[in-house]
Amino acid sequence: MDEARARLARTWEGGEPPRSLAIAASGYRGLLQARDWLYRRRILESRALPCGVVSIGNLTLGGTGKTPAVVCAVETLKELGARPAVISRGYGRRSRGLHVVADGDAVRAGADEAGDEPLLVARRLPGTPVLVSKNRYEAARHALTRLGATTIVLDDGFQHRSLVKHAEIVLARAENPWGNGRLFPAGPLREPLDSLGRATLIVATGPRRSDSISEVEAARDRWAPGVPIVHAAHEPYRSLDVQRGETEPARVLAAKRLVGFAGIAYPEAFRRTLAQLGVEVVDFQGFADHYRYRRRDIADLTARLRHARAEALVTTEKDWMRLGERFNRTIPLYVLSIRTVLGSGEELWRDILRQVSR
Repeated sequence: MDEARARLARTWEGGEPPRSLAIAASGYRGLLQARDWLYRRRILESRALPCGVVSIGNLTLGGTGKTPAVVCAVETLKELGARPAVISRGYGRRSRGLHVVADGDAVRAGADEAGDEPLLVARRLPGTPVLVSKNRYEAARHALTRLGATTIVLDDGFQHRSLVKHAEIVLARAENPWGNGRLFPAGPLREPLDSLGRATLIVATGPRRSDSISEVEAARDRWAPGVPIVHAAHEPYRSLDVQRGETEPARVLAAKRLVGFAGIAYPEAFRRTLAQLGVEVVDFQGFADHYRYRRRDIADLTARLRHARAEALVTTEKDWMRLGERFNRTIPLYVLSIRTVLGSGEELWRDILRQVSR
């Protein structure tokens, strides 16, 4: 990660932004207020689908574990007898229009067409339709009428208000959930905190201590009184050895000397996950979220591997979605997968999704 991006990340985590970013954030706030006014006056209207719709989203720019939560929601809905489809905008994809990433029989698109997160979801959830489109209504209608879906899961849908939703599940980091508390680009907030009032359920992700969700609770008490909070952890659960093409439990990485890298919203979070798993992280490189790796990046990482005399590289499953087609599989690499594990409120989670699936 270059120094300018690192400085911005530190500012978003709790620093004072430059005046230029504060001015830009004021303009962004005005746009949000104008949109909210249009919806309240019904000049803009949310369209209804003939099925239940659940949104998995957040208030900040990444870092909350949204994709594993989408997978968890789909798995729960399937257990409840629903046939869910996942609809995403497909951030970072190079295609336009509606694309069927997976049709329920097979994965039909790569990372360039789908975006890394929808492709990850499609590969994690065989048999589940996954579609990407800027027009979520069009994509949902396609899933319902042509792919046999009975319930819609909106990936990153909290800010998307053109559809009627029956449940709004909002994810927030358990610790320092709102960063410096400022709107983009002066901070990580995509909407003001009072938007929590639209939530059906708040999921505090990654708590390490029983008192670590106090900031989430304080925001809920002020802006969304009565909205329940559940806890969820991000648990490493499997590791792909790319050279051998074999998947093993994540614990096999413990005590290995590895060079880590990640192109996600908060790369340091992945580094901490590796350390908690018992990995000896001898070097680490962070990249921008949704970063598109080039040959020279892979060459640089390989050089770091050799210089550190490490056993292998290690990265996230999301990064592997972007790397897979262009990575030299003679280079030792592990891909770590993370899943969402509900630590409390599992029955409440199921009850909310049961109501959506009816």
